[in-house]
Amino acid sequence: MPHHGNEEEHQSEPVNFRNNRKIDPETGKVRGQHQDDDGSQAGPTDQPVTPDSVQDPVEEADAGEQAADGSDALAQAEAILNGIDGEGFTEPAAESASALEAELRTDLQRLSAEYVNYRKRVERDRDVARDMAVIGVLNSLMPVLDDIDAARQHGDLADGPFAAISTKLENALKTYGLTRIDETGVEFDPNIHEALIQQPSADVQFDSVSQILRAGYKKGDRVLRAAQVIVAVPE
Repeated sequence: MPHHGNEEEHQSEPVNFRNNRKIDPETGKVRGQHQDDDGSQAGPTDQPVTPDSVQDPVEEADAGEQAADGSDALAQAEAILNGIDGEGFTEPAAESASALEAELRTDLQRLSAEYVNYRKRVERDRDVARDMAVIGVLNSLMPVLDDIDAARQHGDLADGPFAAISTKLENALKTYGLTRIDETGVEFDPNIHEALIQQPSADVQFDSVSQILRAGYKKGDRVLRAAQVIVAVPE
């Protein structure tokens, strides 16, 4: 077979392969880094490059935003702390706090006074309602008391069970403040006496009650019914 002259040259030339891979498959390190004097490779890292060691750009951006937010929060906290001196708030803040404290104290005093007045008014209304209820019962029993007086004047309650019952009733009503108006020989008082008859008398120097026709009643200072009387007047 004929041989060409350049065939031997081609056979003698060595075949070279260029490995363009950036990571050495044997060592796992990044190629293209210079080595130090001791032969160790210098670079950003001496550790093998793995998928876990490569950080996602999105995660880096999120970490940067979080760091920025944290720095903003710290800046706000420092600004607040800088507004407070060693004795407390700054002068404008102290004046505002003092004004607010005075306003709250005034509101508290006003509410306290309103509550005290309200409590007194409720207690007074409760007492009035209780007194009105008692007065209503006493007024309803006055005809019964008139019948007892009439029976006593006629001698029907001298003794016996009805005499004891009438006495117990009158004593029970006294516990509720019921007082009889049945005195004679006292000066006539139009506030508690109702004059039905006037009789001239030489024995009196002023208008006085000579006889009780129907007893009156009062509860405390309140007159429930005026007494019907005969008045003796000077001649």
